[in-house]
Amino acid sequence: MNMRQYSRLQTAALVRRLGNQVDQAAHSADEEAVHDLRVSIRRLSRCLRVFAQFYPGSSWKKLRAQLHELMEAAGAVRDVDIAIGLLGEAGIPARTALLLRLAGERRKRGRRLASALRQWRSRKLRQWSRRLESPG
Repeated sequence: MNMRQYSRLQTAALVRRLGNQVDQAAHSADEEAVHDLRVSIRRLSRCLRVFAQFYPGSSWKKLRAQLHELMEAAGAVRDVDIAIGLLGEAGIPARTALLLRLAGERRKRGRRLASALRQWRSRKLRQWSRRLESPG
């Protein structure tokens, strides 16, 4: 197997993994699903950068930019999850004004993430496979 074949196999596996994580997070955007989504995005993004020379044109750059947008939406949710977790570990009661406000912020950010995930589920992952597999 040559490097081009290897890069395509790795990319395909990571795109499938991202697709699974997008589906999981769209179904249940709990802390673990959002964390796993972010890990999947980071791995695919790194793969695209490392194997850039094996993709057609600058297709990988466009895809990384789209990944960055999804990462931003997931990161906004994850940041609130971490804050809520830290306050919980510190013994702050769940019904305090701060935690209630954070819970509201989590719902708001979660809706933004859900919207981004719907876009990904409907078209972006299918487009990706075609772009990355084009002769290059």
